Amino acid sequence: MGHLSVKTGLNSRRLCRLLAATALLCAPSLMAAQVSLATVVDLAQRDSDAVKMAQADLQKANSLLLQAKDVYVPSLSVGSTVGYSVGFPTGQPSIANAAMQSLVLSFPQRQYIRAACSGVQAATLALKEAREQVALETATAYIELETVNRELEAAHQQEVMTSRLVEIAQQRSEAGVDPLSDLLQAQLTAAQIKLKRIHLETRAATLAKQLAALTGLPAGSIAPDRASIPEIPAIKADTAARSTAGLQAAGLQAQAKQFQALGDRLQGLVPQIGFGAQYNLDSNALNDYTTFYKNFTPNNFSFGFSIQIPLFDLSHHAKMRESEADALRARIEAEQAQRQNEVQIASLTGSLRELDALAEIASLKQQIAAQQIAAVEAQLESGNGSSGPAATQQLSPKAEQLARIDERQKFAEALDAGLDLSKTRLNLLRALGHMEDWLLQLHAASK
Repeated sequence: MGHLSVKTGLNSRRLCRLLAATALLCAPSLMAAQVSLATVVDLAQRDSDAVKMAQADLQKANSLLLQAKDVYVPSLSVGSTVGYSVGFPTGQPSIANAAMQSLVLSFPQRQYIRAACSGVQAATLALKEAREQVALETATAYIELETVNRELEAAHQQEVMTSRLVEIAQQRSEAGVDPLSDLLQAQLTAAQIKLKRIHLETRAATLAKQLAALTGLPAGSIAPDRASIPEIPAIKADTAARSTAGLQAAGLQAQAKQFQALGDRLQGLVPQIGFGAQYNLDSNALNDYTTFYKNFTPNNFSFGFSIQIPLFDLSHHAKMRESEADALRARIEAEQAQRQNEVQIASLTGSLRELDALAEIASLKQQIAAQQIAAVEAQLESGNGSSGPAATQQLSPKAEQLARIDERQKFAEALDAGLDLSKTRLNLLRALGHMEDWLLQLHAASK
C-alpha cells in the first residue's frame, strides 16, 4: 500500500506540472513565467517525435510477438461456395463451411518467438534511450538558457558602466587631461560590450525557440528557475559504468536477429506438425451431385494432423543466408556502438579534467577582479596617501569603471566555464549509464 501511495503522489505532482504548462499553452500572450526543469523535461518527453516513434516501435514489437505466439492458437474461418455447374460438378456445393487450423509443433517457431521476445525487450530499452536523449537535450538547453540570461544581465550592467566610462573619458579629453585615444578606447569598449549583448540576445532567443520546439510551449514563455536545477555530480570515468539503454537495445536486437537466423536454418532441416478441421453444409439444389455420387450427405466433417518434412527448398536456403547476414551485421553494429561509447567516455573524461581546471581559473579570476574593485574604491575614497616625486598617481573614476567592467567580464567567463563543465558532466553521466539516477534526483527536487 505504501508503494502505491508514493506512486500516486508522484503522478499527482507530475499532473500538476503538466496542468501548469497547459495553462501556458492556452495563454500564449502571457509573459514568460518560471517553469521548473522537471516540468520542461516531462513536457519534452511527452511531445518528442523521437519518443513517439520509439513507442510505435514498441507497439509493433509487441504485435510481432503476439503474431509469433498466436500461430499455436486455432484460427477459425467461415464462408460459402454456392455455385452452379454444367456437366460433371467441378466444386463442392457447400451452403456454408467452417475451417479451423493451427500449428502444433514447430522448432523454428520457438526461435521466432524468442526473437520476438528479444525484439520487445530491445524496443523497450530503445524507448528508454529516446526518453533519456530528449531529457539530455532539454536539460542542456534549459541550463544554457539560464546561464545566458545571467550573462545577459551582466552585459546590461556592463553597458551602463561603459556609458559612464565614455562620459568620463569625454570630459577628461575635452579638459585636456587624457588624450583622444583614451576616449576612442572607451568607445571601442562600449561597442564591444554592445556586440556581446546582441550576441547573447540572439543566443537566448535561439535557446527559447529550441525549448519551445521541444516542449510545445509558446516561444519565450519559459523562464528558467535556477533553484529547480539539481547539482550535476562530478562523476569520473573510474565510476562503475553501466551499460546504457541504447547499448543494451543494440545487443538485444542482435540477439533477436540470431534467433531469427536459427529459426530460418531449422525451417529447412526439421519437420513441423499442424492441425486442421473443416465442416461443410452441402446442398444438391443447384448441382445434381446424386447423378455422379451415390452417397451424398449434407453434413460433412473432417479433421487431422499435417506433417511437413523439408527435403529440398532453395528459397529457404537463400532466406537462411539472408538472416545470417542480418544477424552478423547487427552483432557488429552492437560491438561498434560499445567501442564508440568507450571512446566517448575517454574523450569526455579528458575534456572534463580540462574544464574543471578552466572553471577553477575563471572563478579565481572573477574573485580577483572583485577584490580589485574593492581596492580601487578604497583608493578613490581615501586617496593614495603619498606625496613627493615618487608618489603614485591618484586614481581617477575611470579606473573604477574599468575595474567594474572587468569584473563583470570575468563573471561571464566563469559562467561560460561552468556551463561547459555542466554539459560535459551530463554527457558523461549518460555515457556511463547514470543518466537515470540524475533524472530521479531531478524529479525528487521538484517535490
